[in-house]
Amino acid sequence: MTADNTTEPDFFHKMLERRYGGALSEQIISGLSVKRLTTFRVNTLKTDAESVSRQLECAGIRYTRPAWYGDAFILTEAGGSAVRSLDMYEKGEIYMQSLSSMIPPLVLDPREGECVLDMAAAPGGKTTQMSALSGGRAQITACEKNRIRAERLRFNLRRQGARGTAVLEQDAIKLDPLFSFDKILLDAPCSGSGTLEFYRDKVNTHFTEELVSRSVKTQEAMLRKALRLIKPGRFVVYSTCSVLEEENEGVVSRVLSDTKARLVPIDSALMSALPLLPSKLEGTCLIRPSELYEGFFTAKIVRL
Repeated sequence: MTADNTTEPDFFHKMLERRYGGALSEQIISGLSVKRLTTFRVNTLKTDAESVSRQLECAGIRYTRPAWYGDAFILTEAGGSAVRSLDMYEKGEIYMQSLSSMIPPLVLDPREGECVLDMAAAPGGKTTQMSALSGGRAQITACEKNRIRAERLRFNLRRQGARGTAVLEQDAIKLDPLFSFDKILLDAPCSGSGTLEFYRDKVNTHFTEELVSRSVKTQEAMLRKALRLIKPGRFVVYSTCSVLEEENEGVVSRVLSDTKARLVPIDSALMSALPLLPSKLEGTCLIRPSELYEGFFTAKIVRL
């Protein structure tokens, strides 16, 4: 039924088969059963890809770079510890980040002077990426309700030099309705079904049907809040690290059914470079887990 030594929960396999059928379900399980290669992103607030390339070559670390993002690096042999031992890591010139999680900030495309909200920001990978994409000139508000996670977020912002970002230690769902933003990133809390690691001896014990159900309720509430906070004519990018319809197309479809908003197709050139699963919502990006990618969903929604 699955790749050797995998122990995926029965409910998960049934949910996959109901949505994707047998063959694609097996591909998803297979992608979650291999150890993913180490990837990271160049922090262009402090350095550039050419400088990072030289440092890797001097250290004898082999790498490749995906065609769709010049600031992303894939280590072909070494693990993360090899990079963490280099000065460029300590200086905040790079950020360890999965390739899939780099997609939502690229879709958001923050620009100089724009007021941007990151609704669930910790630990800060996407927040610092958005700052870098704007050259440090976007006005970013990063929400994180958990005090410990908020401190980790602040640490990463300082290390990465993302000085134009303000941390708001608050549940984004409770933000004052007087706030309004040009762009909002909602990388919603989710079950993490696209990041499970079945190659390990034990599957994460927290991954349950109850977690999926609880996540869906939170996701829908947060997306509705995002569409109240975004300015008319501007857009929200909604993402999860899940491959489950319940957390992805299901949430977006329900919100769009009774909200003055619509989907904006994600750039087809970007999506053509990624390993995709079929999405029930045209123009959304649903990444299949593999040796390189986590399972990930991204949708771009404009408020009318």
